Amino acid sequence: MVVAQDRVSRHESPVVTASERKRAELVKRVDHIAATTPVFDIHTHLYDPAFRGLLLWGIDDLLTYHYLLAEAFRYLELSPEKFRSLSKARRADLIWEALFVRHSPISEACRGVLTTLNLLGLDVKKRDLPSLRRWFAGQNLEKHITRCLELARVEKICMTNSPFDDMERPVWEREFRRDERFVAALRIDPLLLDWPAAARRLAEWGYNVDGARLSGRAMGEVRRFLKDWTKRIEAQYLMVSLPPDFSFPNRTHCANLLEKAVLPCCREFGLPFALMLGVKRGVNPDLGLAGDGVGRSNLDALQNLCAGFPDNRFLATVLSRENQHELCVLARKFRNLHIFGCWWFTNVPVIAEEMTRMRLELLGLSVTAQQSDARVLDQLIYKWSHFREIMSRALADRYLDLSRTGWEPTAAEIQRDVRDLLGGAFQRFCRM
Repeated sequence: MVVAQDRVSRHESPVVTASERKRAELVKRVDHIAATTPVFDIHTHLYDPAFRGLLLWGIDDLLTYHYLLAEAFRYLELSPEKFRSLSKARRADLIWEALFVRHSPISEACRGVLTTLNLLGLDVKKRDLPSLRRWFAGQNLEKHITRCLELARVEKICMTNSPFDDMERPVWEREFRRDERFVAALRIDPLLLDWPAAARRLAEWGYNVDGARLSGRAMGEVRRFLKDWTKRIEAQYLMVSLPPDFSFPNRTHCANLLEKAVLPCCREFGLPFALMLGVKRGVNPDLGLAGDGVGRSNLDALQNLCAGFPDNRFLATVLSRENQHELCVLARKFRNLHIFGCWWFTNVPVIAEEMTRMRLELLGLSVTAQQSDARVLDQLIYKWSHFREIMSRALADRYLDLSRTGWEPTAAEIQRDVRDLLGGAFQRFCRM
């Protein structure tokens, strides 16, 4: 009899308490809201479809993306020079073979390709690259853009736009009918990081900059250039990506231009200035974009900017994991600093989750949790799918902690909070 009772007890369903049911319902509600709330993707490398070939999409662009390229070269035996001489399709073949056929695609970049294909309804089990190519070749680009945005639940995309890009600039100069889903950000890396070369370009475009000498008149012409392009592209913000050793104040061209041209322009137009800190360009130049590295930044420069220019607003993201805590503390001290996203090498689940939890615990909801940084249209699908899961876990745990104090968030409050993290806080910061 005892044995029979033991056998029955082993097969009985465990008793679920009322508090456990309530916790499960809360997690389910957060998951649903996090998965379905529209996002303003505030930093990408995508383009309005009017830019035609600059808007990358499809399986070959997904596979030859520089994240996968860097990984593939840990296996490929041919030289980078030989690899670059091949057609895009052949390069994609080699990366597919190295990362998806001869090895399991467990890295985040590889998993992202598979998530994208799966959510587009494609069968990845067959490992059939020619079939995938045929499917993409049959897509209408306009409809494919809409489908990608709908699957990613992205309602607005901020591009990265440089007047120094010889392929991009002519499109802006001849004007075009803009897709309202795509907005612009004015990127000025060449201006701040290579003033002599930038001065030559400005002179070609009719700005009187006195050669490479930063005279008062030249500074005025730089401000005129920035104003012209801010208005032309209707920039949401100005931006630059800077190396780990960037310092401010300093006597460099970069610091001088930043103080006397860039920040005055931002104040005049009421726009934030975004600093993306910590990239080491060309650590392995043979790999092109895939050859950039990471270094720990000196955030004293950001502190000095926030303290020295209280009438300017600053957006910031940093590439090094070691800088993340210091950045959060800085944002607690300066209302004119808004931190955003898990950028580049930090956009892997183990680090992105750590960063998101840290930001929620230190800053609450006054951050932009993520930007996709997508260079290929289809990447929007996986980057937002993967991150929404991370954000949902982190938020649900914070709400569960609150529930233990007796505070229970409503569905409307959770919806509000998620909207803040997915672009609402950024839009409010821009209107400060």
